[in-house]
Formats: sequence, C-alpha cells, structure tokens
Amino acid sequence: MRPELHGDNHRVSGLVDVLDRVLDKGLAIAGDIKISLAEVELLTIRIRLIVCSIDKAQEIGLDWWKYDEHFAPSKQARQVTDDLRKQVAALEERIAVLTSDGHGRAARRAPRAKRKMSRSAQRRENDAG
Repeated sequence: MRPELHGDNHRVSGLVDVLDRVLDKGLAIAGDIKISLAEVELLTIRIRLIVCSIDKAQEIGLDWWKYDEHFAPSKQARQVTDDLRKQVAALEERIAVLTSDGHGRAARRAPRAKRKMSRSAQRRENDAG
C-alpha cells in the first residue's frame, strides 16, 4: 500500500472520530461582536452556535423545530387544513348530486349539436314535431 493513501485514510478516520465525538457530546461556540463609535454602542451581534446530533439536541431541550410553525404545522394550521378538507368533501358531494339524475347515475347531457342550436331552430323543430 502506498504511504500517501495510508495517510489520507488515517486523516479520514480521524475526521470521522472527531465528527462522531462532536455530534455525540455537542460543541458550543459563543461570541459577541460590538461596534462602538466614541464610546457609543452602535451595533451588537451575539452569536450562539451549537453543533450536535438531533438526539443530543432533544436530550438537552433544544428541540425548537418541533414548535416552530415554519418547520412543524401548528394546531391552527391543522385546523385550517381540516376545515379545507371538509369544504372540499362537501363540494364534491354537491357536484355528485348536481351531476346525477337522483338515482346515483350521472345525468346524460344533450349532444353538442342539439345544445348549440339557435332559438329559432329550436322553435321550428318544436313546431314541426
């Protein structure tokens, strides 16, 4: 085996071990950036970064994605979805009733040629018949 491949393999293995440990135990990075001019604070940026696995985050109580409405639907969003589903079901029932002949069969529409007949042509046909 070539030495350079062996070295790269060791580096990858080391990286996997480091990532495994970081995700298992967690890693917290915190920092503040303050911008001031003439002892007047103009801007403060607070940075808090935690790197860990989802299991570890839930274990320490950092499961905000479960309650954020952008990631998990809230009760109100579920209620709206349920209401919309009920409205769609009611509309489908109304369409089924309107398109049926009362016995569960769809009503047949007149042939297209007969539907498009002018009123005068319909009168002539009725007078003839």
